[in-house]
Amino acid sequence: MWTVSKEFRFDAAHSLPHLPVSHKCHRLHGHTYTVRVHCCGDLIPDKSWVIDYSEIKDAVQPLVDELDHRNLNEILTVTTTAENLAFWFWSRLNGKIPVSRVDVHETTGTCCTYMPER
Repeated sequence: MWTVSKEFRFDAAHSLPHLPVSHKCHRLHGHTYTVRVHCCGDLIPDKSWVIDYSEIKDAVQPLVDELDHRNLNEILTVTTTAENLAFWFWSRLNGKIPVSRVDVHETTGTCCTYMPER
C-alpha cells in the first residue's frame, strides 16, 4: 500500500460564534490554510504510481477556489473548525479520488487530520 499527497493553500476568514465573546476566535479572523490531501492504494501497474498528481489537483482545486478569500461561515453549513473543514474536503473528494486522509493547517504550528476508520 502506497500513499501520495498534494498540498494546497488558500486564505479565508471565519469566526466561531459558539465560543464566549471574550474568546479571540469568536471574532471574525483569517488564516492562510494549508490542506494536504493524501491518497492511498496499490501502484497502477503500467504507470508505477497510485494516482497522477494532476488528478488530485483536478479534484481539489475547485474546492480550494470555492473557499479562497471567502468567509467560511457563509459556505460551510457546520461550525467552521479545522475538524469540520477537514471532513468537508474529505466528503467532497471521497469517491472521486482514493482520498485516505485530509490534513488542515490553520497555522504553521497547528494541524487537524481527518482519516476515516478502515
